Amino acid sequence: MVNNKYNWSYLLSISLVSAMGGLLFGYDWVVIGGAKPFYEPFFGIAGNPAVQGWAMSCALVGCLAGAVISGWLSDRYGRKKLLLLSAALFIIASMGTGSADSFAAFIIFRITGGIGIGLASNLSPMYIAEITPGSVRGRFVSLNQLTIVVGILAAQLINWRIARPVSAESTVSDILVSWNGQMGWRWMFYACTVPAGLFFILMWFVPESPRWLAKKPDNNLKAQKILSRIGGDEYAACELASIKESLNASSEKADLRFLKKPGISRLLIIGIIIAIFQQWCGINVIFNYAQEIFSNAGYSVSDILFNIVITGSVNLIFTFIGMFAVDRLGRKALMLIGAGGLAVIFAIIGSMYFFHIQGIPLLIMVVIAIACYAMTLAPVTWVLLSEIFPNRIRGFAMSVATFALWAACFVLTYTFPILNQVLKASGTFWIYGFICILGFWFILKKLPETKGKSLEEIENELTGK
Repeated sequence: MVNNKYNWSYLLSISLVSAMGGLLFGYDWVVIGGAKPFYEPFFGIAGNPAVQGWAMSCALVGCLAGAVISGWLSDRYGRKKLLLLSAALFIIASMGTGSADSFAAFIIFRITGGIGIGLASNLSPMYIAEITPGSVRGRFVSLNQLTIVVGILAAQLINWRIARPVSAESTVSDILVSWNGQMGWRWMFYACTVPAGLFFILMWFVPESPRWLAKKPDNNLKAQKILSRIGGDEYAACELASIKESLNASSEKADLRFLKKPGISRLLIIGIIIAIFQQWCGINVIFNYAQEIFSNAGYSVSDILFNIVITGSVNLIFTFIGMFAVDRLGRKALMLIGAGGLAVIFAIIGSMYFFHIQGIPLLIMVVIAIACYAMTLAPVTWVLLSEIFPNRIRGFAMSVATFALWAACFVLTYTFPILNQVLKASGTFWIYGFICILGFWFILKKLPETKGKSLEEIENELTGK
């Protein structure tokens, strides 16, 4: 391995800009949770679990569409152009959702924002993985998760500060005629235009992925120039040679037939399962349905918004811990800690709901669950998805895995109100705990370790070359 002094300031700056896709993903994904108590009376859907579930989960239809097109389009047109497109979609969606006067318009713009999420969630971690050295790749790809968490916390803080106090005795009709019910929820969505506009501007100054450029001989000089700026001429020559070797290893076209090959199909199955597990572990319902979870624990609307900020702050702190642990402890160890820890925590939370233990004790357990997830499954899943697939099909294969992730998220988000109504909160969290037990077993038996290896080394090991 060539010993290099990397251009850390350049590497960090372009990684942070591309990771802004994660920030917008986090903001757009969570802002609806704070707006929920106010837009539901406005559109007349309060008390209708099926329609409420559709309002919360419709963005996932866009996520699925974004995930489907991101692989093919990014392999054809590059990572940078698609990230610019995602930024533009976030701008359109935030303005459109905030100004919606009909439920149909609200849904259309939420789906538009979902397409932006689908693109960003796939391309931001993949781009960072393709520009960073193997020894620090986990930490740098985790920047994407860090910005997601920053976006989540920003949405929670903005929701909390925009919403005016709501008394415990307020009815749906009271909320409807209040400033919160008429304008407050709109400004929660409008606020996303600021980071979205900044992301769109800054992406013009970020280079294309050198690993995507290297797929075409005409772009070799551009790829080498970018790699040289990252690690110097010797590093660039070594990396480019390794990339070209992996690209030339097979002349087969990177399509669905290629994905069915034994070594490749195994990796694809692993990627799909860990993507689904990250969602079905159940933690996202705490962010998306905080209103129901904390109201079941005895909190008022104003207290709920403050508790959401607490959970977001914990999420941010423990994401930092995960970022530094992923390249030290390894991917597999953190995934096992996350799956096992959440299984135990959800068993306790379900029991607390069952025995009507409310208030601070329940809030503490929810915070512990978020901390466990933030330092394990949240960042590590995206690191693994960005690095286990071969160079030639990374965009295509990651698109498949990301599609599976958002499909699983749709099922989770849509079914929670129904499960919560039928099984109550206790039974719902026990189900998520059982899923975590299954995830622990799969990770223990099937998941490979990729810590500290170049993308080409991982490809050679996992495909048996």
